[in-house]
Amino acid sequence: MSDVSGSSASPRPGSQHKSSQQKRAQPPETERLAIDWHLIRRFLKYLKPYRQQVLLGAAAVPLTILCSVAFPWLIMHIIDTQIVPGKISGLYWWSGLLLLVLIGNYLADALFNFFLQKSALYALRDMRADMFARVLAFPRRYFDKTPIGVTLTRLTSDLEAVNESFAQGLLSMVRDVLTTLALLIFLFVINWKLALMVLLMGPPTYFMTEMLRRRLRDAYASGRVVLSQGTGYLQECLNGIKTVQLYSAEEQVQNKYEDYTQGFFRAQSRSNFYDSALFAIIEGITTIAMALIIWFGARELLAATITYGVLIGFTQTLDRIFVPIRDFTSQVASIQRALAAFGHIEEIFEQPLQESEVDTSVRDGELTESSTVEDTFQSLVFDNVSFRYSDDGPQVLDGVSFQLLKGQKIALVGSTGSGKSTILRLLNRTYENYQGSILLNGRELREIPLGQISRLCSLMQQEVFLFNQSIAFNISLEREGISRSDVEAAARYVYADGFIERLPGQYEFQLQGNGSNLSAGQCQLVAFARAIASGSELVLLDEATASVDSVTEQLIQKAIDHVFMDKTVIAIAHRLSTIKHSDQILVLDKGRIIERGSHRELVQIQGFYANLLKELPGS
Repeated sequence: MSDVSGSSASPRPGSQHKSSQQKRAQPPETERLAIDWHLIRRFLKYLKPYRQQVLLGAAAVPLTILCSVAFPWLIMHIIDTQIVPGKISGLYWWSGLLLLVLIGNYLADALFNFFLQKSALYALRDMRADMFARVLAFPRRYFDKTPIGVTLTRLTSDLEAVNESFAQGLLSMVRDVLTTLALLIFLFVINWKLALMVLLMGPPTYFMTEMLRRRLRDAYASGRVVLSQGTGYLQECLNGIKTVQLYSAEEQVQNKYEDYTQGFFRAQSRSNFYDSALFAIIEGITTIAMALIIWFGARELLAATITYGVLIGFTQTLDRIFVPIRDFTSQVASIQRALAAFGHIEEIFEQPLQESEVDTSVRDGELTESSTVEDTFQSLVFDNVSFRYSDDGPQVLDGVSFQLLKGQKIALVGSTGSGKSTILRLLNRTYENYQGSILLNGRELREIPLGQISRLCSLMQQEVFLFNQSIAFNISLEREGISRSDVEAAARYVYADGFIERLPGQYEFQLQGNGSNLSAGQCQLVAFARAIASGSELVLLDEATASVDSVTEQLIQKAIDHVFMDKTVIAIAHRLSTIKHSDQILVLDKGRIIERGSHRELVQIQGFYANLLKELPGS
């Protein structure tokens, strides 16, 4: 865990310093409008397959508009033709028609909301699936630099914000705009003088809404940034909870997490203030407009230029106009919240994928040679390979060259930080920005899709991750071509079958908490079986037996010996017995191969290897 003491080089949430994310959240207004339209178009693209559902919902909009206009017209008509003249006999019929209009309005709203929300949910379901598929295809280096909690926030709370606000608010806003336009036209039909007074309220309403909309967007964007940072820190702390408790750092961790929650609270409070202010201003403008209409209309009524029905029908229409305008304020807040979340979601779509995962057999409409390799491992060549993790970082590998043929074994030895693990990371394409050439079966490694690489070589790491599922699943991962018999054969190969068959349910035994109901050694054996189950000829082995009981350590060593007899191996070796079985030993120091040869040859020259040998177990 990066920080349990609460000290960090990064600023605390709520400080005046802004992160790069926050800066990107506040571009110039013209650029922001372009970004907003881009986000809306992405959502509409996902909505396109469900246009039939959208059209069914949209079909209810004309009925909504018709009912919205018909209701005040009926009120006006009933007052002027029934109530004022005292014609009670027709009042029941007109009242029944008014009731039918109300029912029709409610049914139209219900159909609109049902079909459009349903289509929005479908679109968001597809978006969620695409986002997760993209995350799975991200370069492995992405996960070295990005906290898991940040990505998790994008896939969960940010997407939920889009679901709750954007999907429903945007579509409802379209309906409300059309309804408001129809009611404004009806106002001019009733009395154009009164309608002009209503239009006078338009400029201040627009000005206040636009001013507060920008502030709402900034507040929501800041809140989403702090929320994702807090979620990332929470995930990190929960993963390292045992370390926190072991070193009694609970108070420091709690204080730092409270910094994040306090920052989110401040951002939310600011957005709530602007949201409330927007609603209050619109409500005040509505009241002023209504008062002006009643004052001016009363004068017209006393002058006998309008009827009672016209005045009441006008006020009813005006009230119906301000209902969507009042709703518009909450929709503005919802849409700004959603656009802020959608801006973070867009980072998932903009993140470059693993380059060679795209089918490279067709480029620019022309057929090219497919980057395929043989199904079985034949050779591996490192030719003057250099690498650094960042452009301004230190050189981790410097001119590394070696060759490995089928059936051979290479052991990598050296002190911590000498570059041993980096060689394995380059081989499984965790990083690709190396200099020089890495040829796998005669093909440049960068050009080979990951799927082919994983079939040719498998990696056994020190860090073991097991899913909360059965042992059989953890060995096979339900990979294509791995049957139950392959799972059991892999377990036998690494000598894991003995303890598995003693478990309740055997291969169906359910693991918990990353294998917490197994010993550390048993977890390593399951992971070892996973690497063997694919049948890969080349095995990349980061040998580790730390924190393993002596019995399991013997089984792991037997499994390693078995692999050395049958497979082509590149091993980061920590034990003398493993090193002695190697055809060639590469001794690394500061990213360079300083010695190479067999165990006997390197011992005879009494160099770096001979001194390092004294520190190895079993020497």
